[in-house]
Amino acid sequence: MLSQEKNELLTKVGPGEPMGELLRRYWMPVAGVSEFDEVAVKPVRLLGEDLVLYKDLSGNYGLVDRQCPHRRADLAYGFVEKCGLRCNYHGWLYNESGKCTEQPYEDVANPQVKLKERVKIKAYPVAEKAGILWAYLGPQPAPLVPNWEPFSWKNGFVQIVISEVPCNWLQCQENSIDPIHFEWMHNNWTTRLNGETGPYSAAHRQLDFEEFDYGFVYKRLRGDADENDPLWSVGRVCLWPNAFFLGEHFEWRVPVDDFRTLSVTWAFTRVPKESEPYVQKHIPTWHGPVTDPQTGRWITSHVMNQDFVAWAGQGVIADRTKENLGASDRGIVMLRRRFLEELDVIASGGEPKGTIRDPRLNECVELPIAARATFVEGMTRAEFARHPLWRHHLQDFRFQAGQPESVRNAFLEAMGIGE
Repeated sequence: MLSQEKNELLTKVGPGEPMGELLRRYWMPVAGVSEFDEVAVKPVRLLGEDLVLYKDLSGNYGLVDRQCPHRRADLAYGFVEKCGLRCNYHGWLYNESGKCTEQPYEDVANPQVKLKERVKIKAYPVAEKAGILWAYLGPQPAPLVPNWEPFSWKNGFVQIVISEVPCNWLQCQENSIDPIHFEWMHNNWTTRLNGETGPYSAAHRQLDFEEFDYGFVYKRLRGDADENDPLWSVGRVCLWPNAFFLGEHFEWRVPVDDFRTLSVTWAFTRVPKESEPYVQKHIPTWHGPVTDPQTGRWITSHVMNQDFVAWAGQGVIADRTKENLGASDRGIVMLRRRFLEELDVIASGGEPKGTIRDPRLNECVELPIAARATFVEGMTRAEFARHPLWRHHLQDFRFQAGQPESVRNAFLEAMGIGE
């Protein structure tokens, strides 16, 4: 268990909080590029700060304070210009660096005062990569946005799914290094949700956890699997500091504030060899519901939705002083210990774990991938149909509920599969 003091240290993410300062050293996914096909301005709350993300008429992105420094108007209702975001209240214009470039009345009536030269709004860098918009709220110089290997894979259909979960980010991330929950929350609970009492899935027999440059790897043996099983020989990645990587998809747990988390999933599906070459012209972004609008109860039908139930079920902020950890929780202990150590690193002015500054290293950052050949080399449609996991993905997006019909149709077209 943790003391209350350490629990608060690891869960508070606002400006000036130690964990907030650590997480600000990393780029955070905040939106999908395709969201700006329909809108130009989107309010964003990130690490306890109220901000506005926008795309101006020149195609540049900016992330600025939500309140205009003139009379505190809400810039979420501002409108974009060729360069920047204009307040709809009195017309003050701000560029992506936060500089005030126009004050229509002051520029005419009092040009000698040069007020706009003294006005600057809070602004943060935005980067575009893999169909995602990333924000960096930390000190300069910023590290590079990691160019993870799957971002360079070809012949795949990618989709981005975003949901807001009403709980603290840390209990979401701890799920990333908890192998046992797959057996019970996803396998056995699904069996019961389907009205069946069994048989239950293969039980875990052995676990191992290792740390590497970009996080932790957990390994597991289930049922009669031996050490040649890729889930033991390669494992899965708890990606530092706030993500999970399963080979074909990433899941980021982005702190909105101390009480809410943005779940951002980037999912890749390799098209059948018969559909190659395939070039995706548009990466869709969609927002997945967490509760059933008819009943108000949590959705439990899909993998991520089941995770949401577990995360939020621990309370808005899990009380770790009341835990009783077991042997299967060794990875969680390792994760917490590393966070506490990294807080000391940045407090002493050091470089935190996992940041990338070398452009050559960032050309393609490899991670442990248990089924790399499946995603890199691909399969035929017949092989898809026989595959124990991927054949189900042709029937439904199993990770999360709420996939729009338009995205489903685009997926089927990419896969070369008719309804």
